[in-house]
Amino acid sequence: MTGNGNQTVVIIGAGLGGLSAAIRLAHAGFKVRVLEQQPAAGGKLQRIEERGYRFDRGPSTITLPHLFRQVFEAVGRNMEDYVTIERLSQATRNVFQDGAIVDLTGSPEATAEQIAVYSKADAARFPAFCREAAELYRLSEEQFLGKLLLGVKEKLDPRLAWSFMRVKPLTSLHRLLRRYFRHPNTLAMLGRYATYVGASPYSAPAIFAMLAHVEGERGIYSVKGGTYAIVEAFVRLAGELGVRIETNTPVERITVRNGRVSGVECGGRHYEASLVIANGDALSVYRHLVAPEHRPSVSDGRIDRYEPSLSGFVQLLGIPRTYSQLLHHTVFYPKHYADEFADIFREKKPPADPAIYVCHTALSDRTAAPPGGSSLFVLVNAPYVTASWRWEQEAENYAMLVRRRLESCGLDGLGQAEVAITYTPEQLLRDTSAHRGAIYGISSNGARQTFFRPGNRSRDIKGLWFVGGTAHPGGGTPIVTLGGQLVAEELVRQYRT
Repeated sequence: MTGNGNQTVVIIGAGLGGLSAAIRLAHAGFKVRVLEQQPAAGGKLQRIEERGYRFDRGPSTITLPHLFRQVFEAVGRNMEDYVTIERLSQATRNVFQDGAIVDLTGSPEATAEQIAVYSKADAARFPAFCREAAELYRLSEEQFLGKLLLGVKEKLDPRLAWSFMRVKPLTSLHRLLRRYFRHPNTLAMLGRYATYVGASPYSAPAIFAMLAHVEGERGIYSVKGGTYAIVEAFVRLAGELGVRIETNTPVERITVRNGRVSGVECGGRHYEASLVIANGDALSVYRHLVAPEHRPSVSDGRIDRYEPSLSGFVQLLGIPRTYSQLLHHTVFYPKHYADEFADIFREKKPPADPAIYVCHTALSDRTAAPPGGSSLFVLVNAPYVTASWRWEQEAENYAMLVRRRLESCGLDGLGQAEVAITYTPEQLLRDTSAHRGAIYGISSNGARQTFFRPGNRSRDIKGLWFVGGTAHPGGGTPIVTLGGQLVAEELVRQYRT
């Protein structure tokens, strides 16, 4: 299929969603230019290298590799020629305050055996839960994830309505889990999946139980060279197809003529374009790049009514020693997991006793650290940016709190790190223009924010489209990649010759 070569597309932001769309459109014959405000492509996913230690600043858990593969196959390429993605045999270790440990290995039976150590009742119910999680994933994949749902016809499809009710939109994830489990360890381990979409398990809809199937049975993967290697692969492929990517180029305004995009302004230049795809936070784009007179259906007041997702506080620690107690991914849970979400969403402050996620990249890829060393990505959930917490004043104290908690769990020697870098929600806001520093844009707390997100096509401006975590189908590296493909395929369909 060939596209209309007269169509010029500007994509704002070189995240995975924007790069995915750029690749597909360029292959179809569109003239594509990508403008990225940061020094390197990748959006929230960046690579940091210092003193022989390599870190991914951003997403580190990779699932659903077939969605990345589709980007290459859609343009006649083999993914293996660009990037190596391999399934982890031992993926995530869950460590609880009572000393219990559950390792996810891709075997539900093995997981149930570990749960049985602290709760035989929960272990007995685990297979039934896995069946429901698999069914939720199937329904989501068939009816929600693979469709843009642009018009009334798609939204009123009886099959969609039937599936919508099947995924229990008004039941919270925690409530669904309570139908199966009682032990706080199991509830915390499976409730944590809500944080993958920036939400609380006590408010996010039950559909996100499907992530237990995605990780537990479909698998967790590592990327040779780090997660950023996916960005490098997309950039290389885009270049081969003629995409122009310009970094250090922040867009200042989306220009509109007679209700239709005419291009973008940045650095005193105007880039003409018949189509603009914003690969960024839709709320930030509307507020900062679109003049109010051109967005009557999206007023500032409506933007403020959306609840932002949670953010994250990151430490990158390069340490000249190894840690046998860590898998590639390890989560240390607090005694009272619910308190974390009250602190974040109600009090708007970092958790006093947070769950701590550690990615030990060098365990699977020794090139990530010097011999005998570890490159640790340490993440705790944090509130989106508000006036009630100032990270510039509090970051170091909070970093010490997190490190002390890890040391109490047996990770000694963190104070001897040769590299110690912190990254706060305020820095995320400045670097990526994420609305209020939220990682996933809009939270998925509740049915409205989960199932009625901003559309991929602007209601006010013809030719303006959106990809990324704020828009359908949602956040997470494979899902935003899918969103870029869906938007590009729709534009190819509309403008094909």
